[in-house]
Amino acid sequence: MPELAIIVPCRLESKRFPRKLLHRIKGRPLLLWVAEQITRAAPGVELWFAVDDPLLADCLAPGGYRTLMTRTDHASGTDRIAEANRTVRAARVINVQADEPLVSAGQIRMLASLISGPADMSTLATRFTTAADFRNPNQVKVVCDREGRAVYFSRAPIPYPRDLGGEVDDRWVGAHPCYKHLGLYAYKAALLDEFARLPAGRLEEIERLEQLRVIENGRSIAVGLTDDPTIGVDTPEDAAKFGAHLGGGAR
Repeated sequence: MPELAIIVPCRLESKRFPRKLLHRIKGRPLLLWVAEQITRAAPGVELWFAVDDPLLADCLAPGGYRTLMTRTDHASGTDRIAEANRTVRAARVINVQADEPLVSAGQIRMLASLISGPADMSTLATRFTTAADFRNPNQVKVVCDREGRAVYFSRAPIPYPRDLGGEVDDRWVGAHPCYKHLGLYAYKAALLDEFARLPAGRLEEIERLEQLRVIENGRSIAVGLTDDPTIGVDTPEDAAKFGAHLGGGAR
């Protein structure tokens, strides 16, 4: 039983970007870019991909990546990882999202360090730099307490500047605790086992954010801050940004 493993939840269909994990960027599927980046960033950590369709397993097979077939009806990536870890049996699990091709070694180390502490779960955030991103509902926000534990996650711009009527500029956003949540997590195995049995939270259903289930059930989430660049691929426009980052654009 490994002390630490990375399990990547992989779902074929996506409402905002159908079959995005197979979307080709510079001639190669997004999922392969992510797999290779994780391998470079965490060469000593056991790596698995929890997939819901044979097409995803076929995509990973030429690279020798280990896959586990999971149910297609999971409500969240955490539910999928919980199923996969019943086979992997890791004491602590890092969840790297299958659409995060720029995950860094430092981010993985930070998650591993945080989950070695008292928190049930850990995740990462980075500062917003523009008001446009802060207002964007596809950019999830997190607010934390003084100990660095998550208080709430939302698609709405929080904290809300009441005295300004919500109207903020880039300077205001950069000067205040406006944090963008990154889709990277780590869990203790006990929380994963429990998470799969917990009913979806009311706030989770409203915001469509799985991490709210943890907070609604009284568990703690430690949040680490990172300045490492990231591009979460949620839309075709994000795929184009990643292609541009690689040089030569997406095609």
